[in-house]
Amino acid sequence: MKLNYKKHLLKLTAMSMMVGSAGVWWSCTDKFEEMNTSKTKLTTLGKDELPFLFSRAEQQASYAGGTYQIAQNLFADLYAQYFATSATYFPSDRYVMRFDWLTGHWNPIYTQVVPQLKTLLNSTDANSSENALANIMWVFAFHRLTDYYGPIPYFDAGEPARTVKYDPQDKIYEDFFKRLDAATTVLKGKTAEKPYGNFDLIYKGDVNKWIKFANTLRLRLALRISKVNPAEAKRQAEAAYAGGVMTDLSDAAFMVKNEAGNDHNGLGRIAIWNEFRMSASMESVLKGYEDPRIGIFFQPASATNTYEGLRNGLLPAQLNQAGNGNNDNSNVGRRWVTGGGSAWTSQLTVPQDIIHTSEPFFLRAEGALNGWNMGGTAQELYEKGIEMSMRQWGITDDAAIQAYINSSKTPVAPGDPQNSPALSNIPVKWESGAAEAVKREQIGTQKWLALYPDGIEAWAEFRRTRFPKLYPVMNSDNADLPAGSFIRRIPFLDLEKQTNGEAVKTAEGLLSGPDKASTPLWWDKN
Repeated sequence: MKLNYKKHLLKLTAMSMMVGSAGVWWSCTDKFEEMNTSKTKLTTLGKDELPFLFSRAEQQASYAGGTYQIAQNLFADLYAQYFATSATYFPSDRYVMRFDWLTGHWNPIYTQVVPQLKTLLNSTDANSSENALANIMWVFAFHRLTDYYGPIPYFDAGEPARTVKYDPQDKIYEDFFKRLDAATTVLKGKTAEKPYGNFDLIYKGDVNKWIKFANTLRLRLALRISKVNPAEAKRQAEAAYAGGVMTDLSDAAFMVKNEAGNDHNGLGRIAIWNEFRMSASMESVLKGYEDPRIGIFFQPASATNTYEGLRNGLLPAQLNQAGNGNNDNSNVGRRWVTGGGSAWTSQLTVPQDIIHTSEPFFLRAEGALNGWNMGGTAQELYEKGIEMSMRQWGITDDAAIQAYINSSKTPVAPGDPQNSPALSNIPVKWESGAAEAVKREQIGTQKWLALYPDGIEAWAEFRRTRFPKLYPVMNSDNADLPAGSFIRRIPFLDLEKQTNGEAVKTAEGLLSGPDKASTPLWWDKN
């Protein structure tokens, strides 16, 4: 079936507005009988409408179009130090919490993703492939939410209530593993089916690829809890590997994007606005390693034709200094934008990166260092992860890949106006006799590069592992995060305090400390 994507997108947007609006109404009224009989509310859905809901859930879970900026780019992308702010009017790079922006991260999940997926879960058989995919997407969406804040409304999300309780993160993760295990069990017997068909914006209903996606996500989450619950992490990681994770480039998850309905590639959409550039951390590593991905991830600075990056957390006065301007530093690569100076063109229909095949190789390498059964040695898996990342980005020369893997080069001082030192002194090359800490840093550094541009996952992994080593922000305007410290979480939103205040107050007791950006999440044991 050839999908008319523009017509499809407009239809699913209209349907989602009706379904999503129902969730908003339920949260702020007790007139359920009236709402349930309202002529303006979508009350029934036929089988033919269900695929549209899945498309909408996929789209919104990855933050489409301009929403990407306030959901991810102005927070996680900066805190992972893929980018640094070049606009003087954005204080989030200095750890100022703009809760009005952060609703762009919170609201799409509860008003767009949850209503669609709950409808699917309630309208399909629990043993159907459609139900299994809805559960997998539920976990994908919610793990990116809870890893910002910690406790969140989860088990009662989407329920008609005036207040919705927050759940502890350990219980949420328990449910993640249950859902993924159950989903893959169902899908193993459904490999000939194509749930949602072309309305599945990632795999077009390819069940075998969804099994690998779910197991890769399970492996990711297993490593996330490896410091707080090592025994359960081992059990989940080994089960994920045994069930089959991504191993081939064709397994990678990318989401179809389109110019209609603001369904743009988020990074491509915002990179023309000249508000961020490559970070000094990326510059130090990519230049020092002479990494061939540098020209794919970024473009030479317009003024110098060289690759340059900014330190995170610069004050407006510092951003106005020579060498810190947009033209002096590197924008993202031509995959996302073309042009230069003040004239950039967005590549709006570039598929959005969801999960890369290289990631599970690095997760397995770390697992192997932990003594888990990951199907190879840490070195073998580490080197394969590098190779897969290179090939994914179009670097296919075997000699060039092997030269990089065997390189003893190390990160360099970026030569910025702040006179920043080299980020680290570790090489790419794996030495069997090196200290375990060095090996873990190597895995963490290469995984950080391989995850690009997924700042949400990269920030979570930095908090868990503290790798790669990153520069402290130049200036912190958050009193809870003094100089030299790193942000640990996003505090609970003002919107929630205003509309769900009783639940938020109770949720504060589920944290390991006060409701501040300095309080680590449940799995963050650094």
